Amino acid sequence: MKLGIDLGRTKIEAAVIDDDGVVIWRERKLTPQNDYRQIIQAFDHLITAAKENTGYQGNVGMAIPGSIDPQHGVVAGSSLSCINGKDLAADCQTLINRPFRLANDANCFALSEARDGAAAGCNTVFGAIIGTGCGGGLVVHGRVLSGGNGIAGEWGHTPLPWPLSDEYLEHDCWCGQTGCLETFISGTALAQDYENRTGTALPAQEIAAITHLDLVAESVLQVYEDRLGRALAQIINIIDPDAIVLGGGLSNLDRLYTNVPRKWQNWIFSRKANTPLLKPTFGDSSGVRGAAWLWDSENQHFEHHQSGKRQSGKRQSAYGSD
Repeated sequence: MKLGIDLGRTKIEAAVIDDDGVVIWRERKLTPQNDYRQIIQAFDHLITAAKENTGYQGNVGMAIPGSIDPQHGVVAGSSLSCINGKDLAADCQTLINRPFRLANDANCFALSEARDGAAAGCNTVFGAIIGTGCGGGLVVHGRVLSGGNGIAGEWGHTPLPWPLSDEYLEHDCWCGQTGCLETFISGTALAQDYENRTGTALPAQEIAAITHLDLVAESVLQVYEDRLGRALAQIINIIDPDAIVLGGGLSNLDRLYTNVPRKWQNWIFSRKANTPLLKPTFGDSSGVRGAAWLWDSENQHFEHHQSGKRQSGKRQSAYGSD
């Protein structure tokens, strides 16, 4: 058995899977907001529940919103700000007395879909998250590629390629840059585009549902598909993955899987790309499943990144400086 935890901005999910990837226990809790200690206590509760329900007492894999600084082992760039700068793996191990291995949630999504999901059997898989935010993860030969700086796959904070003359106007990103993909192809960005045109605020999924009645909604979706096509064309030009799997709320829009590959043909360097654009098999469960797979033998390099390259000196823990 393997235990995975998916730490999100609003919920924490834990699941125990067997060696065939079958989920045998699952539980969710609301994420404590702005309280690092309470988040770790929530992990403790879920791990205890996993033991009581399945007998599992082993290692823990965790998907997090953010990346791990390979030099210091601390979390960086997380939208859950209270975990930034903290050595979450070490603090969890100290307080809960279990070995922890952490990875970016998009990487865990990609790992799950590459292992036994939509892209099973593919050598190189890119997972593109298009939900409230925008992210990406890369798996090569069954292993997550985290990169020398721990930020491989941070697709959402690269610029929109081949921009039109007015596309960078009013596209400031929370990361401090302007023109990041997240401000164009996330569900939040799609909803903002519709509101800018109509004055009406609707969630992205509702906008997609009224395209047959609302010409503005259809126009917004077509612009969105063009931008997503350009963004993924750049991934194909650089990585040339065997498959791209979409995740996040917008991955449920069936029209994307037909329309976006048509769009990206205009921007891909080769005459024709046969890259499949795939709907995820496990959807929002892929994060917790991929977290569990982090302790698979093919992903042992995470332990080196998180414990073998830390510099001496003080760090911030659950107890403060130590």
